[in-house]
Amino acid sequence: MAQPSEQLTLERTIWAAAFALVLFAGSWAVLHRGFYAETQILDTPIYQYYGNRIADGSVPYRDFDLEYPPGALPMFALPGLARPGHDQNVTPGFRRTFETLMWLCGAAAIVALAFALRALRRRPAETWAALAFAALAPLALGSVVLSRFDLWPAAVVVAALAALVSGRLRVGHALIGLGIAVKLYPAVLLPLGVTFAWKRRGRREALVCLGLVAAVCAVVFLPFVALSPGGVWHSLTIQLRRPLQVESLGSALLLAAHHAFGVRVTGSTSHGSQNLAGGAPDALAAASTVVQIVLLLWIWISFARGRGDGDELVRAGAAAVCAFIAFGKVLSPQFLIWLIPVVPLVRGRRGVWASALLGAALVLTQLWFPVRYWRLALDFEPGLSWLLLARDLALVWLAALLITSLHRGASRPGSLLARALRDR
Repeated sequence: MAQPSEQLTLERTIWAAAFALVLFAGSWAVLHRGFYAETQILDTPIYQYYGNRIADGSVPYRDFDLEYPPGALPMFALPGLARPGHDQNVTPGFRRTFETLMWLCGAAAIVALAFALRALRRRPAETWAALAFAALAPLALGSVVLSRFDLWPAAVVVAALAALVSGRLRVGHALIGLGIAVKLYPAVLLPLGVTFAWKRRGRREALVCLGLVAAVCAVVFLPFVALSPGGVWHSLTIQLRRPLQVESLGSALLLAAHHAFGVRVTGSTSHGSQNLAGGAPDALAAASTVVQIVLLLWIWISFARGRGDGDELVRAGAAAVCAFIAFGKVLSPQFLIWLIPVVPLVRGRRGVWASALLGAALVLTQLWFPVRYWRLALDFEPGLSWLLLARDLALVWLAALLITSLHRGASRPGSLLARALRDR
């Protein structure tokens, strides 16, 4: 059998990454053609509004409401300088610039994925397959990748994991802090990263890494907090107050009960999304949040009790992000972008199954979004409702596949305590 050093040379990694970038460029071009371009639901007009307000000298959070953390602002401000105006059809310069930034983020994610795979000592076949999957996955999900900024936090997250498994613990944690400042969800990786640092280099290094996360978040958030604490607080809390979104698992279960047993459901539009309203949706939203928190705690504890090597870290990271998505009360299509560069990091047969489940979830999402989205969200069309349930269950299956592998690898409950005492 070939030695790992022969399998994962820098030259081969660069060639594999270059091949994946060519595939990704081809995927990006195809997304602008045929049925991909026929019907789209865009977020770029609101991004352009933000960008143009910033270009005009307005201060985010103080002079206008913004629902995203400050780390997302470069993705709005840079294209906002492309050309003045607020009409997406009149100023295509914004859309072209924004899509170019997203392509660059996607390319950066692929390069980071390649180096993470090299650090994890993957065989050439695994490396090329994982990179090809990430490069072609946008075709499975569809045009939503063109008009959402989620490739930006996804690139930051996979870069953070690449740094951590390469032994650059402080760089990895600084990137986790940046990811939190961009879209909050990378916070689910923070307990894993700090535990990984503790297991690798002891308590002091873990505390330094935790401090780096806090410092990066402070650098990004504090200027805006100083200018408008209420505006920043509103942008964070508005996400916590969101109702049960129509594509979430809880909503899919209610829609299935509606079609199978005649359970009444009522739609509503608020917080920029289509939701279900009433006592049952509110109860399911609360229950799903509880399940989400319990699963994240289980993942973090299982990782702390396990070996804590690089393979377990990326598997736990993929499990945490997937559980956060699958059991959240909001499950927008762009959330699946977060998984594209992370799930292919999982090793072996389990990784193949995980990528297959993610691929199925991507395709099932595109079957109704964006072309048939309004028929699902407003009319609760039966066939689309069952497809929605299948997609959400595929994500649940994916989360279960990853979580159970962590449980099997966990050691005795006292192992982390014993390690901590030895490090003192």
